[in-house]
Amino acid sequence: QLQASGGGLVQTGGSMRLSCAASGSISSITDMGWYRQAPGKPHVLVASISKRGTIDYADFVKGRFTISRDNAKGAVYLQMNSLKPEDTAVYYCNMYVRGNYWGQGTLVTVSS
Repeated sequence: QLQASGGGLVQTGGSMRLSCAASGSISSITDMGWYRQAPGKPHVLVASISKRGTIDYADFVKGRFTISRDNAKGAVYLQMNSLKPEDTAVYYCNMYVRGNYWGQGTLVTVSS
């Protein structure tokens, strides 16, 4: 199971940190990532990080968001800075452990 936290309301230009922790076989987790879905838009990858630390960002968050992970805790984090109204979305954490697992989604709202 994945438990995400950290969403809420923030003003344009503000910062927010999302967290997601897994329970169970955390030593078997390989890739971790964050996705988001804005109203009326498709579900898209925001950032991913492999077990070895290889990171990939969507172009629309490069330079503003930072993904990190703690393998000992089975956790992944997303530090979001310089937030824009277009970042408003439900954010989902994802982890791969012999299959894809998803967090419950946490709403991030950026007010203009």
